[in-house]
Amino acid sequence: MEPHGGDRTQPHEQSGARGAVTAARPELKRERVREHLLTVIDARRPGDAIPSERTLCATLGVSRPTLRAAVDELVATGLLVREHGRGMFVAPAKITQELVAEQHTADAPRGQGGWTSRVLELRTVRAGARIGRKLTLSPAAELVHVARLRYVDGDPIALEHLHVPADLVPGLTVADMEGGFYAHLREKRGIRTAHAVQSIEPTVLSEEEAALLEVPVLSPALLFDRITSDTGGRPVEYVRSLYRGDRYRIVSRLALRDGAADHPAADAGPAGAWWGTVE
Repeated sequence: MEPHGGDRTQPHEQSGARGAVTAARPELKRERVREHLLTVIDARRPGDAIPSERTLCATLGVSRPTLRAAVDELVATGLLVREHGRGMFVAPAKITQELVAEQHTADAPRGQGGWTSRVLELRTVRAGARIGRKLTLSPAAELVHVARLRYVDGDPIALEHLHVPADLVPGLTVADMEGGFYAHLREKRGIRTAHAVQSIEPTVLSEEEAALLEVPVLSPALLFDRITSDTGGRPVEYVRSLYRGDRYRIVSRLALRDGAADHPAADAGPAGAWWGTVE
């Protein structure tokens, strides 16, 4: 029996011509261009210019549409910035947050950069059926709803909507929410947060959300949904957060059993739900 794909290969695909076949496929060309661009980016710092389209096309031997398709992908994923009339530049570094195993929640590392907050809204509302269920409260219970923008080194990174039972935080002020909220609960309210359940899923930003985060409409984002409880198991906070997909990424550490890369540890459990950037 002939080896699969052996003698049946057409003459122009045989010895020495494999590169020619690969080059003829647009998706493979684009991947080659993408890898070259990633190498260029890795060799530069945020804000540095990369070679012009003309130079890159000549270097790689590809057309401008092929180059632009790869560049568009890297712009969309937040690795390159295109400035009209100026060229292409390495984008600011993404904020990296490490996913911490459940048994190490007390040591969750803080996200990179200097984090600050700006409160957009602080008001008392009724819980309603959906959020009431999340916080095990009556739909008629009063909550403090806080909308705030989170910044890293002055750039808007996340839009958060927090809901806290009003009787836990009487007199809560904007100043309280522009500092560390969990520190406020602990130091001013005597509430010690103990654990949280958090989900993460991809989404896109609405016109209003995109305007606040200073990105185009329908930009990719990460949606965080979190319920935080105190040491007694009482839910004390429900948060819905939108993090910019072009500036934020998540890294997880996986424990592997007996050093075998294809067998996750049985006791590693699901990904932890605490994040160092939340306050």
